[in-house]
Amino acid sequence: MDEETFKQRTKGFGLSVIRLVETLPRSRTAEVLGKQLLRAGTSVGANYRAACRGKSTSDVVAKLSIVEEEADESIYWIELLVEAGIVAPDRVDVLKKEANELLAMTVASIKTLRSRNLRAA
Repeated sequence: MDEETFKQRTKGFGLSVIRLVETLPRSRTAEVLGKQLLRAGTSVGANYRAACRGKSTSDVVAKLSIVEEEADESIYWIELLVEAGIVAPDRVDVLKKEANELLAMTVASIKTLRSRNLRAA
């Protein structure tokens, strides 16, 4: 997948997170979990863009590692919303699937960059 497509997917993921959080009930728990998901989910795209501007392979890998953490954390918050009974699983299946795909692609990119960096050394 090219850089521009991945930028669009991460932005779309962030927008989907925003839309979900805006529909959460106004309970204390939902607001706390929603705020955490909002922070992590929108951070995926922002940090991917930062990685695209990396100054070296190690800088790109470091920034992609943040993308990895934030995508994984987003999955965690989605799971908590479901398991706490705040959101029905079918309401977030597509969002969770996208988060898992973004996570897998990010991990694959990190592995590729690390192996290239080792070969170049």
